[in-house]
Amino acid sequence: MEYRRLGGTGLELSSIGLGCGNFGGIGSAPELFGRGENEAEAFAIMDRAEAAGINFFDTAASYGGGRSESWIGKWRSERGSPVLLSTKVFWSVSGDPDDRGLSRDRVLREIEGSLSRLGTKRVDMYLTHEPDPEAPVEETLGALDELVEAGKVGAIGVSNVNGAQLEEALAASDRHGLTRFGWVQNEYSLLRRESERDVLPLCEREGLGFTPFSPLCGGWLTGKYERSRPFPEESRMAMRGEPYSDLVNERTFRGLELFKAAAAERAVEPAELAIAWVVSHPQATAVIVGPRRPEQLEAAVTASDLRLSEQERDELAELFA
Repeated sequence: MEYRRLGGTGLELSSIGLGCGNFGGIGSAPELFGRGENEAEAFAIMDRAEAAGINFFDTAASYGGGRSESWIGKWRSERGSPVLLSTKVFWSVSGDPDDRGLSRDRVLREIEGSLSRLGTKRVDMYLTHEPDPEAPVEETLGALDELVEAGKVGAIGVSNVNGAQLEEALAASDRHGLTRFGWVQNEYSLLRRESERDVLPLCEREGLGFTPFSPLCGGWLTGKYERSRPFPEESRMAMRGEPYSDLVNERTFRGLELFKAAAAERAVEPAELAIAWVVSHPQATAVIVGPRRPEQLEAAVTASDLRLSEQERDELAELFA
């Protein structure tokens, strides 16, 4: 496993990170709390990840209604593991639609819940999960700066942002002398390339890390979705397919057929090639994968050793143009 520096934070991350959004739920969706992996299954996945050399686990307070953080904390305590902890704030842990956001009071309150569930006094990485249009960015950054100064948070990052939002936050930090966001965590894959427009150029200019998530685009790039068959039960498309509904078209299916052929030519699985495409991006610090079973981590581990040239990356991207 290769390890890379996360921008200017001083942290070194494995090129693959374990995404724990399916532990006890499917992301932050209240209607799916209690679904996803159970505790024993989550433990097996974490055991396999640590054995593979993955040194950080990515979660959020709201994943599985707090189950994800709680199980990570319990696993870490029982195993005595030193893995780095990355969690996020924005959505409600209980599923209350009115309990969300990035106001100062809420950020300071939510960190206490996360620390308690994770069984620690400090998280290495703390991210805003979504932008909050109702909270001034200076207010949010001020609260995060307080947490860094208090030693409860090591470094801060930002997720699900566009270039304008990121630039505004960085400017506000510089203007008020507050801790800067050290990296961006956005969705990025062969089928989701929006970050290339403005976020990645800004990260390069400002020396920020980039930890893309969903390199398989909700399972689309594994090859399991076909035009002539219904979506498999328990798949992301069957359980929570709305974010990917735009992909259900002939263009996507034709691109996937070409992509499967490209993977076969290299004697690898489509999932391995899709992850390798993201890992090989020169600005990708660590790619976050969310396996449903321990054996699914093999694709990510194999992909971390599969280096693609810029030309190869371009050729694969062109399959979906």
